[in-house]
Amino acid sequence: MKIIILGAGQVGSSVANSLASEANDITVVDINEELLHDLQERLDISTLQGHAAHPDVLRRAGAEDADMIIAVTNSDETNMVACQIAYVLFHTPTKIARVRYQGFLDCPKLFSQDSPGALPIDVLISPEQLVTDHIIRLIENPGALQVLDFAGGSLRLVGVKGYPDGPLVGKKLRVLYERMPGVAARVAAIYRQEQPILPQGDSVIQAHDEVFFLATKEHIHAVMSELRRVEQSYRRLIIAGGGNVGKRLASVLENRYRVKVIERDLQRSRFLAESLDHAIVLHGDVSDESLLIEENIENTDVFCAV
Repeated sequence: MKIIILGAGQVGSSVANSLASEANDITVVDINEELLHDLQERLDISTLQGHAAHPDVLRRAGAEDADMIIAVTNSDETNMVACQIAYVLFHTPTKIARVRYQGFLDCPKLFSQDSPGALPIDVLISPEQLVTDHIIRLIENPGALQVLDFAGGSLRLVGVKGYPDGPLVGKKLRVLYERMPGVAARVAAIYRQEQPILPQGDSVIQAHDEVFFLATKEHIHAVMSELRRVEQSYRRLIIAGGGNVGKRLASVLENRYRVKVIERDLQRSRFLAESLDHAIVLHGDVSDESLLIEENIENTDVFCAV
């Protein structure tokens, strides 16, 4: 597969490293010659110095017969324009772009294939949004080790640890299905002492096993209660850091939880206080023990260091 990667930063170099090992024809484009030189020293790839959104640069990179363009420069605008050019001029089949600015992400019509005139981006990547969504899923499912969405969020893969007092611990796996005949759930994997075990009907779940099951969103808590003791829902959260991820977390969670945000930059703290409706914004250092004690850290349900 012929792939053009736009951007040789941390994300671009990581993508190039992964794809180059799979016998793909990789070309990386960046304006920074040093980054390109470092990549070419380490990987069997081609590089091209130039602006990622310039048509002549994309043409020289081989966009006319490329199978995929992955735009992961530090500029959202460059990434979006590059995908537009790849679509209009070169008819590139697959276009992937990283977009970080929340203002763009808050306008889904920009990227929806059902919207006339939408940007021709096949896969949209927002690292901060992915991290935010992951943390929110863990908060919404107390006790979960991992929560992944499938089928647009209607299905979830959840990992939990079996506890000695869990109703199903010490029993065969088929008991789970017998106890919940109306629940659509399947155990996908079991890890015991970091070793995978193929789940079968007569498999016995032991204490401290990591059990991964797939279920519809509304049945998640019912299945979790069979594997471990039921935990109370979280109520009090402290978010350490008011950057992009911290702000997004607070804005999503502040209407459902008691949220405090600790930010050490005074100007950023003021911005957060003006932007958030219900969350409490504190100006201070999260490593300040007296501040944490004063804010009742010992009675906080979740501490998010972001």
